[in-house]
Amino acid sequence: MLRSALQWLSPAGVRARLSVLIFHRVLARPDPLFAHQLDARRFDEICGWLGEWFNVLALDDAVRRLRSASLPERALAITFDDGYADNHDHALPILQRHRFPATFFIATGFVGAGTMWNDIVIEALRRTSLSSLVFALPSGAQRTLRLDGVESRRAAIATLLGELKYLPAAEREAQARAIAARAKVDPPADLMMSREQIRRLRRAGMQIGAHTVSHPILAKLERGLAERELAHSKAFLEELLDEPVVLFAYPNGKPGQDYGADDVALVARVGFECAVSTAPGAATRHSDCLQLPRFTPWDRGKGRFGVRMARNLWTPRPTSAAAIAR
Repeated sequence: MLRSALQWLSPAGVRARLSVLIFHRVLARPDPLFAHQLDARRFDEICGWLGEWFNVLALDDAVRRLRSASLPERALAITFDDGYADNHDHALPILQRHRFPATFFIATGFVGAGTMWNDIVIEALRRTSLSSLVFALPSGAQRTLRLDGVESRRAAIATLLGELKYLPAAEREAQARAIAARAKVDPPADLMMSREQIRRLRRAGMQIGAHTVSHPILAKLERGLAERELAHSKAFLEELLDEPVVLFAYPNGKPGQDYGADDVALVARVGFECAVSTAPGAATRHSDCLQLPRFTPWDRGKGRFGVRMARNLWTPRPTSAAAIAR
């Protein structure tokens, strides 16, 4: 029944719709702090459902076939953002077992021993032995955050990430490291993929795309700095892989909030041919290839997951750059 509904919503040819899924981490085992975080067993289960319902294609191939009206029915592409080492260690073997291609978007400034600002905050509050933490808000006010249990630590993390997310990148990084210092925790240095792990993904048939250097909110950057973030991440990966890199993912990815029309123009000028956002919906042959929508259901049950995928296929998306990222 669900497969038939998906086929009606996502037919082959001229009326085709492409679903693009977005993932980040795939942990070895469930995270007691974040129950929603994807682990290997859960990802394997989801891949089983996808194999039953969809035709999984590489992103660049899917986009070419979408534009040429040759996309198969129930087409879907899988993507991962940021470049976590667990993508190589846990996601890759599962993808290979299901014979699925996927695209991995790498924030190149963290390759090797780097740690993203949000992970500095998360791991500081996860690992600290303190029962509370005084945080100085960007406004100058101070707030005491409780850390005396799983729920309070989860709430404190959400508060800090919300406060820091839209700060300038350098200030955001400095604030995150100051929080780690006050929590008396050294940030981990093994969360992100190494150069060799990225090469192994590519040799395994996976696609590699760029995700900027430092994962900034592009809409907050001066134009010259935004262009450098795009161009340098592209150049890093092209040198690493010795091939063109033409796929890009907008950091955070909300159209009109995290990036705008000027950023879309920059993406094209730097030489990317396809880019993905985090706006929900499915792409059609009229969609802007530099702003493809992505969506992943959060439901744990198979039926609800599938129904939400079907609803997402029904979601109309604007087709022009001006309409999406204004």
